[in-house]
Amino acid sequence: MDKPDPGQNAPAASNFIRGIIEHDLARGAYAGRRWRGAPGDAAAQAGAAPDPARVRTRFPPEPNGYLHIGHAKSICLNFGMAAAFGGACHMRFDDTNPTKEEQEYVDSILEAVRWLGFEWGDHLFYASDYFETLYRFAEAFVAHGLAYVDSLSPEQMRELRGTLTEPGRASPYRERPVADNLDLLRRMRAGEFPDGAHVLRLKIDMASPNINLRDPVIYRIRHAHHHRTGEAWCIYPMYDYTHCISDALENITHSLCTLEFEDHRPLYDWVLERLAEFGLLERPLPRQYEFARLNLTTVVLSKRKLIQLVEEGHVDGWDDPRMPTITGYRRRGYTPESIRLFAERIGVAKENSTIEHAILEECLREDLNARAPRAFAVLDPLRLVVDNWPEGSVEHCEAPAHPQRPELGTRVLPFSRELWIERDDFAEQPPKGFFRLFPGNLVRLKFAYVVKCTGCEKDAQGRVTAVHCELMPDSRSGTPGADAYKVKGTLHWVSAAHALAAPVRLYESLFTVANPGAGEADFRQQLNPASVNTLPAALLEPGLANALPEQRFQFERHGYFVADRVDSRPGAPVFNRAVTLRDSRGKGG
Repeated sequence: MDKPDPGQNAPAASNFIRGIIEHDLARGAYAGRRWRGAPGDAAAQAGAAPDPARVRTRFPPEPNGYLHIGHAKSICLNFGMAAAFGGACHMRFDDTNPTKEEQEYVDSILEAVRWLGFEWGDHLFYASDYFETLYRFAEAFVAHGLAYVDSLSPEQMRELRGTLTEPGRASPYRERPVADNLDLLRRMRAGEFPDGAHVLRLKIDMASPNINLRDPVIYRIRHAHHHRTGEAWCIYPMYDYTHCISDALENITHSLCTLEFEDHRPLYDWVLERLAEFGLLERPLPRQYEFARLNLTTVVLSKRKLIQLVEEGHVDGWDDPRMPTITGYRRRGYTPESIRLFAERIGVAKENSTIEHAILEECLREDLNARAPRAFAVLDPLRLVVDNWPEGSVEHCEAPAHPQRPELGTRVLPFSRELWIERDDFAEQPPKGFFRLFPGNLVRLKFAYVVKCTGCEKDAQGRVTAVHCELMPDSRSGTPGADAYKVKGTLHWVSAAHALAAPVRLYESLFTVANPGAGEADFRQQLNPASVNTLPAALLEPGLANALPEQRFQFERHGYFVADRVDSRPGAPVFNRAVTLRDSRGKGG
């Protein structure tokens, strides 16, 4: 049950969390623990077996949305650290808010973590697994005089809570007798009261400079269907209360959170220490450690804002390739390897900073450059007529699938009298430094022949509709004499008679600014109206008709593309551009 999960690589670089874990192991901080497991687990019933995992971490998303690229950093860290030290990482859903959680989100989260390359084995848990235990512990807090039922309205509670510079004031219900609190709590559980009538609060310190310790709410009434427990419960525990107890019940050693939870750590420790004093939890207790969350330019990573983008129709769903969700990046054409490389490259820090999106893009280029097959694609086509090529004659030119990987084999490019080239590969009056087609100039058609431009055709508006050329004898690539032609320009092309016409989507950033929503700005007013350009019938080399969903290619000179995993059909792929060959600063991929 507790074998380390295989195949999960920890970040190679050292970081402060790795140092903490190494120190804890050296001093035997968690030596001699017993594996308790979740309530109802056979191991928990046995209760005496030593815990086989030296280190236990957890990834604990709330199932109220899809995971985004910031979660990917946490996934890589938690699973990576556990694997690096022969431990286990738990996959746990903190499903304590039935009004916002859905099975769809659970399924999407599990799929995203697996796609990133991580497995949890038997360690799949839900906070709802612990509802009975959490409630029993809540009664213990009441019985020890450390929790009370408060009947104030939310507005009244906020008024008494105080500010960062002023202490809070006690609720008039703070000194309710223990017996009355227990009676009210049990009636809350029995469903006697409507939503909002009462809450259960811990009794800590209303004058604490840390607002999280000013008698935090740990239970509220919610008459709502829960996706796992149905209508069995009508009171639900709050996240801060649930999270630390779930960690303790699962023998988590290192609870790794982002920095916004730093102020919550005293409450985390207070709850666990009290429960240990009550004899309800065994020591050693888990510890929480915070690291900097991922902030990425040109995207929003607020779950609230992502939900707005989806529900208000600014994007085509959670998996829209412009979304910074893991499923969005996947559909865009990103690879698990590139995202794990990105997580390793940016490292783990103690202070927040903003990372350039170009670093993520460069990780993808680095990954795909090494393994993506090459292909020809003409996105803005202009007809090229080879006047001295026989009508109806077709020659098959051979090209490598990848220039550095002969094991990937070759591909066949049919060559005929009429071809498609990119419109910007021709200039009737070329600017200085233009080495492509213009009257009188020689260029090589890649993997085929050298041709000489002889002129062009235009329509009534003066727009060029076709370019004419003649093929140079003995200029076929790879044949004797071909090197006699010294040309400065090489063009990609596809045969007009054989080209595959397929939709191609060219994506740009969803936002026009580096930090959407910064200050008082409405992030929705900063959406990029040109974030996607759909070419309904780009012209591609014919072999791409066999592209499988999620198969990635480098379209030479255009970037890295993927066959869309949703819209592609057998023989009819739809391609998304994942990333260009160069970033906005002109750095080559």
